[in-house]
Amino acid sequence: MNEDPRVEKIRTAAEYVAGKIGNRKPFAGIVLGSGLGKLADSIADPVVIPYREIPGFPVSTAVGHKGNFIVGTLGGKTVVAMQGRFHYYEGYPMELVTLPIRVMKVLGIEYLFVSNAAGGVNFDFKVGDLMIIRDHINLLPNPLIGKNMDEFGPRFPDMTRPYDPELIRKAEVIGAESGIELKSGVYLAGTGPSYETPSEYKYFRMIGADAVGMSTIPEVIVARHMSVPVFGMSVITNEAHDDYADDYENNGDDVVAAADAAADRMTMLFTRLIESL
Repeated sequence: MNEDPRVEKIRTAAEYVAGKIGNRKPFAGIVLGSGLGKLADSIADPVVIPYREIPGFPVSTAVGHKGNFIVGTLGGKTVVAMQGRFHYYEGYPMELVTLPIRVMKVLGIEYLFVSNAAGGVNFDFKVGDLMIIRDHINLLPNPLIGKNMDEFGPRFPDMTRPYDPELIRKAEVIGAESGIELKSGVYLAGTGPSYETPSEYKYFRMIGADAVGMSTIPEVIVARHMSVPVFGMSVITNEAHDDYADDYENNGDDVVAAADAAADRMTMLFTRLIESL
């Protein structure tokens, strides 16, 4: 029986990466969102593999995304980090958006850490806040639509606990010990690439969202399909409210700058969390 071409593509990409990193087996995968690529600078003994070299990989075109797989040491463990992710709004099908997560699993990851820059629809959130993602609301197409890849997981994966409660507890303890204030909330993802209207922000708040963005959830769904525990964090980079001043506008460069300023705290938290596992 011929192998599913999707599975073949995943294995080919994983084999290429494995060939570049020798006998290192990544313990955790990390996805770095807009302006958060800085964490990659903390990875020791890095092997940098540009996406364009990996068979079947698309190239990241988003602002604030570099486009590399980085394998090295963080928190005393071998990690594989995505310096820049792929977005549905770039025109990629979900199969490609989530391809790197499947590849990470084949390489051997036991945990996935995801991060993003998000707008704070919760009135208590301010620019620069770090929010632990407790749950999510998905308004993007589900990446598991289509024939199920039985090799990776079940047709109908459970999503009762998309973000691992134990990892959340550990992160809260680390935050308290380090004096890093952590918010916690529900992340909502839409397709983008336009920012949302004030009425949309109001609607998202009413249905239970605390932060809003254009990514992350597809990777989380695919990780949970493969039973990989996930820890997620949003950096609040703009206030996504419906009571703006007349001259207010959402600006992509401002978002990246705000994420950059918060990246050091997030790096410390992810490092300590990986160390604790």
